[in-house]
Amino acid sequence: MWALLVLIGAAAVSAHLQDLAFDGQKVFRVILQNDEQVEIINSLASNMQVDFWQPDSVTLVRPKMQVDFRVEADKSFEVEDLLKESGVEYRVLIDNLQAALDAQFDSKARTARHSYEKYNNWEMIAAWTADIAAQNPDLVSRSVIGETYEGRPMYLLKMGKSGPNKKAIFMDCGFHAREWISPAFCQWFVKEAVETYGKDTSMTTLLNSLDFYVLPVVNIDGYVYTWTNDRMWRKTRSKNAGSRCIGADPNRNFNAGWCTLGASKKPCDSTYCGSAPESEKETKALADFIREHLSTIKAYLTIHSYSQLLLFPYSYAYKLPSNYDELNSIAHAATKQLASLYNTEYTYGPGATTIYPAAGGSDDWAYDQGIKYSFTFELRDTGRYGFILPESQIKPTCEETLLAVKYIANYVLEHLY
Repeated sequence: MWALLVLIGAAAVSAHLQDLAFDGQKVFRVILQNDEQVEIINSLASNMQVDFWQPDSVTLVRPKMQVDFRVEADKSFEVEDLLKESGVEYRVLIDNLQAALDAQFDSKARTARHSYEKYNNWEMIAAWTADIAAQNPDLVSRSVIGETYEGRPMYLLKMGKSGPNKKAIFMDCGFHAREWISPAFCQWFVKEAVETYGKDTSMTTLLNSLDFYVLPVVNIDGYVYTWTNDRMWRKTRSKNAGSRCIGADPNRNFNAGWCTLGASKKPCDSTYCGSAPESEKETKALADFIREHLSTIKAYLTIHSYSQLLLFPYSYAYKLPSNYDELNSIAHAATKQLASLYNTEYTYGPGATTIYPAAGGSDDWAYDQGIKYSFTFELRDTGRYGFILPESQIKPTCEETLLAVKYIANYVLEHLY
């Protein structure tokens, strides 16, 4: 009995430690004026563990750039002193990360049921994919396009009324494990499609005329890990030969300028490009599916967070896509639609110039495969909460994003090629 109590006590303590893992950690925002100040951030990153939120690697930090990063609790005062002494303009975005994480779940009572206005763990999402297909057999079907490194099935939902020679739009969410608002949007999109079909003219036309492939979570293993071990995890969970560090960045793992600008060859880095293009089972499964359906897929949408951006190619180089004017005008109109609901302002443009270069991304790869309408959304917010957007913002974020996605889908439908 005593041994059992000790075991229970130990389990509770380990759960509690996980709960308090981020206690006292701070997220800073700095605005760097010159190379000297960039150097300060570089030396900081080489002397202690710094988790870069925006941009996602220290190698991308440049003068005149806004940089968000997280530091361990025991280092936060040291960092603050250094920033003050060096005259770097800064503010503390999140004073205690643990408190912000606790506040992310708006209601303490977590129901065991799936909810569109809560963050759902992978088990709930997986069960939901089966339910939504079973409840809407004439609109939704579910298939498995591969499995993750840890052996989880990758479920894909196909939505649309069956018809001959239909073209399709492919949308995925959950590339980076900690970007929880992203899978929330894929679920919301599916819900809206099935609930408004036959009522909303625009959605009805879209589903009658097009198919939508929706991959609710790309990086499932990483997503599970953010629920069980480390809320701030980003990468996949694969083992790297000759390194103790786990995982690769799935959105640096595609064969599009692979491992050049804005990607790292070091397995311990958060932007590690992997041992080869499509080395990750998850990116390979996604790429294989798109290659097999290239004749029908006419648009590719990938949902990330945060920053409030609508990006299009290229990110792996400072070159412009051949249909730049068209993509730019679509992005302009789509962000205008998005802002019409809650006045949420989005910036748009080619990835490399609009935020920073990043090689090996899925959007550039899809575009280079011949999918000429290829977009990346970076959802709310602009840094107040960053990756830990409260659940109260799920609904408004999804509602406004839906307007932009519907705009793009309608445009694609009218400009099929």
